[in-house]
Amino acid sequence: MILLSCLLLFFPFSKSVSFEITTFANDATNIVYSGDAAPSDDGTIHFNDVNYFTRVGQAKYADPVHIWDKKSRKLTDFTTHFIFTVDTLNASIYGDGITFFLAPETFQIPPNSAAGFLGLVNRTYTDSPLNQMIFVEFDTFVNTEWDPPTGHVSINKNSLHSANYTAWNASIHSRQRTDAWITYNSTTKILDLIWGYGDENSSLSYQVDLREVVTEWVVIGFSAATGNYVEQHTLEYWKFDSSLNIVEKSNKDSKKWKLAVALSIPLGVLIIGGIIISCVKLSKRKRKTTPEKLETVSLTSMINDDFESGSAKRFSYGDLILATNNFSNDQKLGEGGFGCVYKGFLPCQAIAIAVKKISQGSKQGKKEFMTEVKINSSLRHRNLVQLLGWCHDETQFLLVYEYMPNGSLDSHLFGQKNGLKWDVRYKIAMGLASALLYLHEEWKQCVVHRDIKPSNIMLDSSFNVKLGDFGLARFMEHELGPQTTGLAGTLGYMAPEYITTGKASKESDVYSFGVVALEIACGRKVMDGSDWNFDLGLVKRVWDLYGKGELLSCVDPLLGDEYDVDEIECLMMVGLWCAHPDQSKRPSIRQAMQVLKFEGQLPNLPKNMPVAMYYSAPDIVPQFGSHAATMTNTSIDLAR
Repeated sequence: MILLSCLLLFFPFSKSVSFEITTFANDATNIVYSGDAAPSDDGTIHFNDVNYFTRVGQAKYADPVHIWDKKSRKLTDFTTHFIFTVDTLNASIYGDGITFFLAPETFQIPPNSAAGFLGLVNRTYTDSPLNQMIFVEFDTFVNTEWDPPTGHVSINKNSLHSANYTAWNASIHSRQRTDAWITYNSTTKILDLIWGYGDENSSLSYQVDLREVVTEWVVIGFSAATGNYVEQHTLEYWKFDSSLNIVEKSNKDSKKWKLAVALSIPLGVLIIGGIIISCVKLSKRKRKTTPEKLETVSLTSMINDDFESGSAKRFSYGDLILATNNFSNDQKLGEGGFGCVYKGFLPCQAIAIAVKKISQGSKQGKKEFMTEVKINSSLRHRNLVQLLGWCHDETQFLLVYEYMPNGSLDSHLFGQKNGLKWDVRYKIAMGLASALLYLHEEWKQCVVHRDIKPSNIMLDSSFNVKLGDFGLARFMEHELGPQTTGLAGTLGYMAPEYITTGKASKESDVYSFGVVALEIACGRKVMDGSDWNFDLGLVKRVWDLYGKGELLSCVDPLLGDEYDVDEIECLMMVGLWCAHPDQSKRPSIRQAMQVLKFEGQLPNLPKNMPVAMYYSAPDIVPQFGSHAATMTNTSIDLAR
């Protein structure tokens, strides 16, 4: 350590950049102003003199930022948060806009770059890779030569033509404080933009490898311009954080290097002695290393190898501590066999999240953590819970999901929340079927979920279904039949052949869907101790009533008469069809959806529930637990 300290005295550092500016003072040296831009008496930056036309103003951070390293090809993550206003001055026509940019370190305001050029380019370099620039623009005036046909917010690469944009009307939000967050993920290469006004938020993203666009070192800042029409652009707050840290050896000063080498010689004895002592201590520590510690190290190594290339973002543990108020009980949403779930908020992205924290002593929980990230981070569908990211170190394993304001389906069917209206229930059944269709047939590999139940069916603010918890899921090839996966899931939702053989399949998922469909219609758990005969179970009970022609007698009493008879009979018959004891008689999820859409005929079911025969698999040993075959049906909600 002594030698290293001496040597590093002569090595230049590239440090990450982090700053927060709440007041732009007149005497501050961390911001460089050019054009009209200048700090005002109220601590903000005004960019344009509205008494004149065709003006440009820029404010740049004084120090360059290291975005990527040419030798190692390492790329930085960065986040910036800023607050600004655009005042249209009550005019019916106004312009032109304000931008946040990353540009070459030597960048200055180009000549003839006012108006729609936004102070960044001019007509000669409107579209050119020589610009080596990426910027986010809040464009208030439509220049028909290159702009979309509306005022807009966009992400631009070396060009005034938008790489991605969304419509924006500045007059609606004139003089309103606009909160904007821009984040760049060096793993996914995705630039995310979120901006909003109070509770109203919008977002935009664009995938770009910054190593192919900008120089290694850039200048960051804001540029605003006016043309024949004016508006006032004001910056009130700016925060920026990057992550790149590079240490490079310098050969420019040979004397310093020789001095470093000379210092290393007399310190050699100390170094050798230190190595010997360290080896002795390390040997003792290895003897004390437990199998559990070795397993954790191995698991961490596997995660590093498998997850870094995935689409889910890696979060730091510190960020999640801040997001959840140090995992306080006030933020806890639920608790299960493998850990707890907490509500959190990410200010850099202005979104609410649900954080599942795996119990440190749960080996099975860590295995499900790995499965969840591997599978869920690869899937994208409107009816699946989105895995935003993950976090791990030697002791902590956490999953970060989008937050579901309306909680899980079981909390509405069986919990303390208000009962669901029939149209919402039917919508939920259709959404769940759509999710399964994607998993079974529409993705490149078949995904068998293995744990479909109401506590894993989440509901967003509009009661749209979001199927979650892929900790037990398995990839399978589309053309293959049932495969032995080991018995895991929740009793009542597990198909009889799966319990007997241990072979999971699309058909066993369809069985689970059928059970949930019956629970949605009946408002009863698949197994409970209510006035219904517990020994019969929900499927058998509904089938008996169907055989007697009394199917509507098992409709959830909370619905009263407020339901569509055709739809509820259809859902219950499809539920029985899917939960058929003989897997060969079950429909595919596509066939079930067609009937639920009234695009296919209702199934012709026998009056009595059939009994199927299966060959037992003596090697399959059921495991009992909160996610294994269990009667307790312990669940973890992603929302309250």
